[in-house]
Amino acid sequence: MKRLITILASLALSLQAFAVEYGVVDLSVCNIRKNPTYSAELISQALLGTPVHVLGAEKGWPQIQTPDGYTGYVHRDGIARMTKEQYHQWNAAPKAMVTSLFAIVRSHPDERGDTVSDVVGGDRLWLLGEEKGYLHVRFPGGREGYISRADAVPDDEYRENLRQDADAILETAMSMVGFPYLWGGTSPKGFDCSGYVRTVLALHGIIMPRDAYQQAEVTQRVDVSGGIGKLEPGDLLYFGVKETGRVRHVGFYIGEGRFIHCIGKVHYNSLIPGEEDYDRANSPTLLYGGRYLHLLDKKKEINTYWTNPYYLE
Repeated sequence: MKRLITILASLALSLQAFAVEYGVVDLSVCNIRKNPTYSAELISQALLGTPVHVLGAEKGWPQIQTPDGYTGYVHRDGIARMTKEQYHQWNAAPKAMVTSLFAIVRSHPDERGDTVSDVVGGDRLWLLGEEKGYLHVRFPGGREGYISRADAVPDDEYRENLRQDADAILETAMSMVGFPYLWGGTSPKGFDCSGYVRTVLALHGIIMPRDAYQQAEVTQRVDVSGGIGKLEPGDLLYFGVKETGRVRHVGFYIGEGRFIHCIGKVHYNSLIPGEEDYDRANSPTLLYGGRYLHLLDKKKEINTYWTNPYYLE
C-alpha cells in the first residue's frame, strides 16, 4: 500500500509539472491577490517582464507563481500568457532594464510621443534597438514603444556597471525616503517593510524571498544579544516577538545605531534609547541581524535575474 501511495504521489507531481503553463508580467506593476477578485487582500506584486508559472485559473483570474516562489491570483490583463517556446524566447531576448524609479514608454522616440505605458525601476523589456537617444522596446504582450536612455539601459550595460555592495544598496534604499507604505507592495509605487527590502535589492539584480520571516530564514544571522556592535551597514534588521522569535518587521541597518525601514513611509530611525528619532515601537523588539551578500548565488533562495531558474527556462 505504501508503495502504491508513493507511486501515485509521484505521478501526481509529474502531472502537475506537465500542467504548468507560462506567462510574463505585462504591466509596470502587477498586483497579486490572495483570492481571484479585486476586493481580495493584496499579498504581493510582480514587476513588468517577470517570468511566471501559471498554475491554473479561477473565475478568469490566473493563479501564478513568481521567481521567488510566491503564489497568488492576478487579473488576466496583468500577464501575457505564453507557450513554453515563447517563454523561452522572451527569456533569451536582449533586455532593457528600467533604472529610473518612474518613467514613461512613448509611441515615438520623442518626449511628445503618446504614452504607451508607465514603467518603474526594475521593470525589464525586450530590447529591439536604439534610436535618437531612445531604446526601442517591446512588452511581453506585444506592445512596442520607446524609452529614454536616461531612464533605461541595455541589460549588458546594466550588468557591466551593476554594483552589489552595501554602500550602493544603501544609497538606493535612501533614495526612496518618503515613499509610501502599501500592504503587499513591492515597487516604487509603494511597499510594505519586506517589499521595500526586496525592491531595493531587485534594483541591484538581487532576488530575495518576499516576506520578512522568509528573508530571516535564508540570511546569515548576526547576534545582537550583547549589543549592536557586530552589525555592519547593509545588514538587514529583523524585529518581532522575543518570546517566540516570530519576525514581524525588517529594515536596513545603515550604521552608528541607525536604520531605514518602511512603516507609514520610508524613513530613518535609531536603535539607541535617548536619541531624538529612537523608534520606541520597534527598536526594543530587535531580534537579530541578517547578512546576505556573501550568500548571493550560493544559497538557492538568494540569486539574480541571470541565475534564477525562472529566467533561464
